[in-house]
Amino acid sequence: MSERDAGAPSSRNMAWVIVWVGLGLALGLVVAATQGRSAATEYFAAYLLEESLSVDNIFVFVVIFSELHIPAGYQRRVLWFGVLGALIFRALAIGAGITLIQRVQWISFPFATLILFAAWRLLFGAERQRKVVKGACDVCGTWIARVVPVSPALHGHDFWRRESGRLIATPLLVALVVIETTDIVFALDSIPAVLAVSRNPLIVYSSNVMAMLGLRSLFFVLSDAVYRLRYLRVGLASLLVFTASKMLASEWVQVSAGVSVAIIGVVLFVTIAASVWQKSTLASAQ
Repeated sequence: MSERDAGAPSSRNMAWVIVWVGLGLALGLVVAATQGRSAATEYFAAYLLEESLSVDNIFVFVVIFSELHIPAGYQRRVLWFGVLGALIFRALAIGAGITLIQRVQWISFPFATLILFAAWRLLFGAERQRKVVKGACDVCGTWIARVVPVSPALHGHDFWRRESGRLIATPLLVALVVIETTDIVFALDSIPAVLAVSRNPLIVYSSNVMAMLGLRSLFFVLSDAVYRLRYLRVGLASLLVFTASKMLASEWVQVSAGVSVAIIGVVLFVTIAASVWQKSTLASAQ
């Protein structure tokens, strides 16, 4: 998809979301055919969880592009490089996480603590998160400006421009760096959560890949609506509490991947339905 599609009608972006979700589900069928039903169920649970948690990224993307005044035509370019960097980091983080789980028996407790902290952040840290992201997007005051010279002016779709013989970073680079650093924080939340569903590195990483690849199109579909989903953060926090509990209780209680898929699906349905109902109720009252 070209950069011009970033500002394309929502129907086109929705079509791409359907394509990426379709590919994600199709990969689950491939897993079923090659590794069996149990592995496929784990994949679907991991994919659904990762896709759900990736929506939290959209809140941050909206703030970043708004604060830096990045036109819609350039946002997709930033997100493309952002997703590429995220996939590289997540591959390393997933490998490290699975290695720790295999070698350090008690590591589930710190991982569960990270997941519970992420749930707390979703419920009570939204305003602080917004302030931190806004501070990082202050072109002149951001920590990025202490490392490289930063210009407040865009230079087409370039991340750098040359001025008086030296390279100057543009707001697009600032947006990219902030997106990458915030994704590291998100990965520290979501990867332990997915590891509570499956310990198969192929399943964990492929579910991450499919969720991240569809994130760009999902952003352009939900960026205007995400703040109207009032109970979305509550629903995502509930999913994180569930995965943390599953990880902590894994020695005594075995929750199947099928049950995980059902719980994730029900929580998402209730969250979206409650948000839509609340919005329609307010509209009727007015």
